[in-house]
Amino acid sequence: MTVGYGYSTLAWIPEAQGSWAVPLLHERITSWDSPISQAVQQLSKVSSHLPSRALSLWDSEYGCAPLVNQTAELPVDKLMRRSSNLCLSGPPPAYGGRGRPKVHGARFKLNDPTTWSSPAQQVEVDDPDFGRLRLRVWQNLHFRLSPSYPMSILLVERLTPDGLTRVFQPMWLAFVGLKMPPVAEVWRLYLRRFALDHWYRFAKNRLHWTVPVLSTPAQCDRWSDLMPIVTWQLWLARQLVAQRPLPWQKSLAKLTPGRVAQSFGSILALLGTPAQPPKLRGKSPGWIQGRKRRPRIRYPVVKKGFSRPRKNAPKSL
Repeated sequence: MTVGYGYSTLAWIPEAQGSWAVPLLHERITSWDSPISQAVQQLSKVSSHLPSRALSLWDSEYGCAPLVNQTAELPVDKLMRRSSNLCLSGPPPAYGGRGRPKVHGARFKLNDPTTWSSPAQQVEVDDPDFGRLRLRVWQNLHFRLSPSYPMSILLVERLTPDGLTRVFQPMWLAFVGLKMPPVAEVWRLYLRRFALDHWYRFAKNRLHWTVPVLSTPAQCDRWSDLMPIVTWQLWLARQLVAQRPLPWQKSLAKLTPGRVAQSFGSILALLGTPAQPPKLRGKSPGWIQGRKRRPRIRYPVVKKGFSRPRKNAPKSL
């Protein structure tokens, strides 16, 4: 655990393959916001400017009922990953004529195959990267806190040569939207979300996002605003730079963000810089004599999270 500021990034994945992820919004999560509320705000800002209905990809932290409820009116489809310990509900049974109509149907536990119903669709495909895959789809399932928004659940399993699944962990995906892409393609679309993880590593290592030790949130915001700007510059310059691999590197047909940054110096040499030339080392006047030093402002640490109820806690009436 480290002390720092959390950031939420909404990015555009421009290519079907590769590690490019171009940030559209890169904002700090304030103390009065949560990752889900921040993501909903960002998605609402961006969705109004999109030319067509988009497909958004979310990891398991965001695959929950609050995100589904708060983004239901946005013209964006959602493909979310879910952990295997989740319990969903099926469609409610027909009204029996007495009492309140039921909202939830049979339970569907992802880690309990005995609760699974017959899948609506099941296919097996041969993938050059992952081998034999079995894909199963269940429809009209929902979170207990969002019964008005049914989902399609997709189970992706890697099969061994003998047709078993005892080696690899399955991947559960949930689709919420107008029309789900074909089953043989939708699981590959979710793999494009990992390009954002590559961008975070690139920003931390190559762009030195986390290197400065900054004091105030405003300083962190100004420094973090440079990360999307630099990424957009690299993306626009990918066709302009001449590839200059190091002696131990191979030439690439499509340049990665790191390769473009490695060759970006040739563009800077032509453009120049509006900054003043640096001063000579050792000529600094130093601290003004008699000027008072103010101590750094210490901000309280805000610990976000939730506490699980105790098992033996007394129940309130």
